[in-house]
Amino acid sequence: MIGICQFGAGRIGQIHAANAAASGRAELKYVVDVNADAAAELAGKYQASTASIEEALRDPDIKAVIIASSTDTHADLIEASARAGKAIFCEKPIDLSLARVEQAIEVIEDTGVTTLIGFNRRFDPTMGSVCRAARSGAVGDLETVIITSRDPSPPPVSYVKVSGGLFRDMMIHDLDLAHWILGEVPVEVYAKGSCLIDPNIGAAGDIDTAAVTLTSASGVLVHITNNRRAAYGYDQRLEVFGSKGMVKADNRSSTAVTTITEHGVISDKPLHFFLERYEDAYKAEMAHFLDCIEGKAKPMATMQDGRVALILADAAQQSVETGLPVKISQ
Repeated sequence: MIGICQFGAGRIGQIHAANAAASGRAELKYVVDVNADAAAELAGKYQASTASIEEALRDPDIKAVIIASSTDTHADLIEASARAGKAIFCEKPIDLSLARVEQAIEVIEDTGVTTLIGFNRRFDPTMGSVCRAARSGAVGDLETVIITSRDPSPPPVSYVKVSGGLFRDMMIHDLDLAHWILGEVPVEVYAKGSCLIDPNIGAAGDIDTAAVTLTSASGVLVHITNNRRAAYGYDQRLEVFGSKGMVKADNRSSTAVTTITEHGVISDKPLHFFLERYEDAYKAEMAHFLDCIEGKAKPMATMQDGRVALILADAAQQSVETGLPVKISQ
């Protein structure tokens, strides 16, 4: 059994803890959280203990860590865990500062520990199949990619203020997906943003509606739209078009039932939120992390992937602020 310490006992932490415990290959030994009650409650579900960061990382039985705490703690925990020789699974983003991300990358490179970044779309059976088909040449030479991501409702303004903004918090998943599909880093980012849903989000300095165009060196165009509200549920769609055809992923519903009558066509709305939509992806992500620890696989989403996604998010933010396209240089 792989001994695991988890940092963070919130919503996403509960998902990762459950998946690790259900794997049959891992044992959750410690939960660390600034909220002592939350840590104790989650630890109690899995016969784990609570501890300080230092205590947990000193334990030789801990082989890996799950970092599901607030974003501002990620880089510090990555570095401390790497220096302690623990394999690392960290939720996105690595940090909101590119300089801080690059410092953490240096530590990972120096220590050589296995590190996986939580870009869950890569592990989703549907999205992943589309991306692998596109990368394999199934649709020929790529020409356009369209990614749609809409939340059912906006987050609290208190969250918006610490999230890093729509591009670094929400669209960063789509930017990573685009990078993975293309197999190269886009060379230009052009973004537009508005605040149409909640004026309080605008007052907090963020946007709730965005459209971004990425251009690759070979001329492939990627169009990404994000909205913080969709009246019908969690809207997640992907289309890749090429010289030989198209591959796409539509929304998932609670059932595949469609009723067709003289009055029209009726089917279920998309699944309500990311917890339901990406349930299988989170399970596959944890299984992949354990495979990496056991030497059966190499991380599908690396620190460098996290760095590229943040570079693209920063460029999108700059483009909105200046009204100009932003060139990307590596």
